[in-house]
Amino acid sequence: MGGVAIAYESETKVMNPPSCDIRQLGEMDYITALEIQRSLAEQRFENSISDTLLLLEHPATITIGRSGSESNIVTKSEHLAREGISFVETDRGGDVTYHGPGQLVGYPILNLNTPPHQPDLHRYLRNLEEVLIRTLSYFDINAGRFSPHTGVWVDLKSNRPIKIAAIGIKASRWITSHGFALNVCPNMQHFDNIIPCGITEYGVTSMQEYLCRKTAVEAIIPILEQEFLEVFGLIRSMHNVKSSVGKN
Repeated sequence: MGGVAIAYESETKVMNPPSCDIRQLGEMDYITALEIQRSLAEQRFENSISDTLLLLEHPATITIGRSGSESNIVTKSEHLAREGISFVETDRGGDVTYHGPGQLVGYPILNLNTPPHQPDLHRYLRNLEEVLIRTLSYFDINAGRFSPHTGVWVDLKSNRPIKIAAIGIKASRWITSHGFALNVCPNMQHFDNIIPCGITEYGVTSMQEYLCRKTAVEAIIPILEQEFLEVFGLIRSMHNVKSSVGKN
């Protein structure tokens, strides 16, 4: 890929890049995924597992982070229930966000105290953004950062940039959890129930909406996996390689 990301890669050189276990979980409810993250984070702290990336989709769910305000949920709970949209208070950073089918969610469980990573949350956030920017570039979407807002945006040269991917993380003892949500082809009308991330000035979009053509989560996953490994200086674990070979 291009040279832009080099500034965000770890400066620590290692002879043998550590492995990353990438797990595709399909569609999973938010609470179950949260419990899995907590279990894996404890195992990662104890060094009983390698770095891990969970990739999944959630059923329609509105979540609110530690610094969020319920005033950013603009639809009454009764309506949300009728629409089949659940609500969860969670321990990530950030405000209100929406998850649903057609949105690719990634939860990295990384030990930032272990090379090639660094105990630097600013760098970690920029790396997550870089993964998403590279992935979108592969699909001919020119995306980037829009300071001071975290996440990935399109239409950056206009007066109204639009968010296409949200990021909300947690780091405890330098073990990361939560992560990113890339809007591939979700029901965009569901975002009308919230003020996404508490930002009133700018809207949200999806890859499918932006490209004006049908886009599937399954087509995005292989590209995102590779970009994640490259940006974070990791290699796919042999467990993943064997599983992939076995499916061919």
